[in-house]
Amino acid sequence: MISPLELPNKTCARLGIKPAERVLVVHLGTQTLQFFRGGVLVRSYAVSTSLRPPSNVKNSLGTPRGLHEIAERIGAGQPPGMVFKGRVSTGHHFRELDEEENRANLITTRILWLRGLEPGVNQGGDVDTHSRYIYLHGTNHEDRIGQPCSAGCVLLRNLDIIELFEEVRTGDLVWIGD
Repeated sequence: MISPLELPNKTCARLGIKPAERVLVVHLGTQTLQFFRGGVLVRSYAVSTSLRPPSNVKNSLGTPRGLHEIAERIGAGQPPGMVFKGRVSTGHHFRELDEEENRANLITTRILWLRGLEPGVNQGGDVDTHSRYIYLHGTNHEDRIGQPCSAGCVLLRNLDIIELFEEVRTGDLVWIGD
């Protein structure tokens, strides 16, 4: 069995990137995220990735594979369930919104905005993860966590994204694979 860090480490070596102290590994097949610090598993989380097949292409609504970094951390100090639009807090908890607004997967609580690190794979042109606005974030549909249901982002329970947000920094690596 291969180590969860083997592929991200090999990709770092191929790209000439120094492996990070903290690495997040998203497993599309099991809908889980593993958080490693210094090569040691700290915590695993249930997540939800794209309802559509994984894809790195713009407008595909698929979760992009490959090596990424956390480009921005947004939402520090906001209460669990706070809704964001355009990466700005709306000042409203998702439970304050009507049923129609809550049908969609809302961006809640915290945002970890990803940037692809592999040119032509998830960086640049029609495959650029950052310009696709791919995030790790909280959701108003926590009951769906563990099954594919997003439009490309990686969704976590609101308290889980707060916990993870406090542990990671910009520049930390995120590997998304099968």
